[in-house]
Amino acid sequence: MVLARGRHARSGEVELLQTLLEACGQCEEVPEAQVDIHTGLSGSGVAFACVFSEALAEGAVKMGMPSGLAHRIAAQTLMGTARMLLQKGQHPALLRADVCTPGGTTIHGLHALEQGGLRAATMSAVEAATCRAKELSRK
Repeated sequence: MVLARGRHARSGEVELLQTLLEACGQCEEVPEAQVDIHTGLSGSGVAFACVFSEALAEGAVKMGMPSGLAHRIAAQTLMGTARMLLQKGQHPALLRADVCTPGGTTIHGLHALEQGGLRAATMSAVEAATCRAKELSRK
């Protein structure tokens, strides 16, 4: 989660709030202008990640894997990927490149994702959710 320092907030108050919020997970201080972007990315991102997890599993089901197993493996794949990204602190493109063998299965699958517009659709989803968060915050 994120917090934005109000103009009257003192450092001690911000530190206390951040400590309290970190009991629930990671908390970062951001400028007020980035709060709605956080909503579009993280708040709505849960649903976006679920759709991707469903799609991964449905691809495996299409290829003959039982549904329950496919959904468990898809979720574990996302969780493992997130852990590696957080632990290594590297850009996702580096991890992606590490798992792509020239002429292998992953690069062929990535090509299919690019043809389907996954990257652009995901960026548009974050943009749409952020714009809606901004609309709602004005009300």
